[in-house]
Order: sequence, then C-alpha cells, then structure tokens
Amino acid sequence: MLERFTSDLQVYSIDEAFLGIDRRTAADPEAMIRLGRDIKDTLRRLLGVPVCVGIAGTRTLAKLANWAAKMVEAFDGVFVWPATREGWRDQLMTRLPVSEVWGIASRLERRLAGPGILSVADLAAADPVLIRRQFTVVVMRTALELRGVACIGPEEGREGKKDQLIVSRSFSEKVTTAGGIRQELSVYAQRSAARLVRHQQVARTLTAFAGTSHWVEQKHHPSISVRLPFPTADPVELTRVAHQLLPQIVGGVRYARAGIMLTDLLPAGLHVPFDMFRQRHEDAGIATLIDRVQKKEGRESVGLGWAGMRPGPTWQMKRELLTDTCAASAPENGAAALHTMGLLPPLVRLARTAEVLARP
Repeated sequence: MLERFTSDLQVYSIDEAFLGIDRRTAADPEAMIRLGRDIKDTLRRLLGVPVCVGIAGTRTLAKLANWAAKMVEAFDGVFVWPATREGWRDQLMTRLPVSEVWGIASRLERRLAGPGILSVADLAAADPVLIRRQFTVVVMRTALELRGVACIGPEEGREGKKDQLIVSRSFSEKVTTAGGIRQELSVYAQRSAARLVRHQQVARTLTAFAGTSHWVEQKHHPSISVRLPFPTADPVELTRVAHQLLPQIVGGVRYARAGIMLTDLLPAGLHVPFDMFRQRHEDAGIATLIDRVQKKEGRESVGLGWAGMRPGPTWQMKRELLTDTCAASAPENGAAALHTMGLLPPLVRLARTAEVLARP
C-alpha cells in the first residue's frame, strides 16, 4: 500500500515503515504536509488502520516527529518537522527526556545522565566526538541526526561491515576564526584520503563538524552532511566538500575541536564514473603520494593546499625538533609552493592542484 507514495520504502517492523520522498516535495513544507495527510487518510480509508505520520530530514527526527504526531492532538496525526516553528521544536526537545529518542534505552539513559545529558536537547547539543569516546558510534550518530545530519541508513546488509571513517582531534588552543577551521578541515581531509587509499576504499558521504566545549556558555556545534557526486578517495574533492562547513563558522566563538566523518564506504574500483564526471586530478595518485612522503619524512613534512601552510597552526601539537626536510608555503598570490629532495617531478603536479585550493 505504501509503495504508491514512494519507490524508497523500508519496512522497519510490523507496524512501522520509513518512506523516502523526492527532493521537490522535501523542499516544500506545505507539500510535505499534504503528503502526510494523504498517507494518513488513504490508509484509514482503504485498510481501516489509523496511523500517525512524522516527516523530517533524518530517521531519528522522523521518529521524534511521529511521537509528536501521536501525542499532541493539535497536529491531527501529522507532524512535519520543517513546517513547525523552531521555538516549538526547541521546546519539545527540551521537555522530552532523552529516553524518548530512538535507540536510547533506560540503561543508556542512566549513563547519559552522568555528563548531564538529560533531555533530547542536551543530546543534540553534545559534542559528537566526546559522545563517541564515552559511549558508542551509534549514540554519536543519533546525536548528529538530532541536529539534522543524516547518518543512519537502512538496516539491511550492514552487519559486520565497517562503513565509516572518522578523523577528529581536540585543539591544544581554541580556534576562533574560519581560517583556522579551514586549515584543520584541510588536514583531516588529507588524512582521511590517505586512510581510504591505504584500505582500498572510497567514500560516498562526507560529514564535517566543529564544536565548542560542552561546558562553556557560548555553545556552537555546526555540521554538514554532503552526498559526494561519486564515490572517491581524492583529497582535493574531500577538502572542497569539507570546506562547505565554513559559512556556519562564527568568528570569535572558541571552537575546541573539529573533524570529518566519511560514511557509505565502498571497495575502490567498484564504481567507475564516466570520464566527463571525473576530475582531471582524480587519477594523479595525490593521496598515495602524500601518504608516502609523510611516512618517510614526518606527518608535517608536506601538505596539500591549506594543509601545507607554514608556519604550522597553533592548535596542533608542538614539534619544534622535527627535521625540516620538506617545506610548504603560501606566497601572496595564493599558490602553494612545495619542495622536497628527490621528489620534485611528482610534487610539481601536486603543487598545481594545491594552487586551486590555496586561493581564497
């Protein structure tokens, strides 16, 4: 019955299902309300089954919206998250205990109370990396989903597979500018690409995030989740996409960490895009080259674009005694100059690519 409304249907249980909606409908809150009412009325008319419909950008928020549709009579069985006033949504998340979140059982609720996470709003505002460190990756994904970052997919076929890669660190000194976060994301995109190549994998989805300490008064936890044009391990493409987080960075806010999460990992070579969709640097082996140089000369010996800026950023660990066998600088014209003994020809190609990234 539900297949008449969508081609993307996942039956979750005997009385529950997830439906995917097209982009045009998802961009129009009124269209989503009409769709929800149509689903509700059709099932009641044809099957005699009363249902509630919750619509949101992530599965966790859709479950929360379904709860509101069921419990709040004013919504008449249909709750569309984007069509509801932000103040009401915040009030709902503040009043609901964290146990109402999909996947948070009573035992986990007691553990979350330790660091002061009592409500749904507390979990949404928590640092996802600290959540992962203290609890599990699943809880971290749930926290990101509550912010609108879709990172929980269908259940089938996921058991036993490693389908994510996370690179994130806390800063030794707080970062207060978009430029500092840009350099951080560039470094982590480069490291992520090296790991993908090492394990012969490519990624389809990139999530970039930053955050303040959970204990400061001015909290800010921006994040984005982007579906890549095609599965890739190219550091240039990963860096470009990660930089889409920068418009959300607020100057003056003291960010304590940032990071990148790659999901939907696939074996390299499984999907080969047509030539017209490939970047000219895709087959240059940049990630492999950077990884090889860094293994031989040190992690800070060479970098791509903003990740190769000198002097090094103040937020990283101090390594004054590191042998300076390779230097990277950004002249005033924005082009990154890279030099190293014995590896000049391949690094010339690397510098041409870095030049594009280094321009403001």
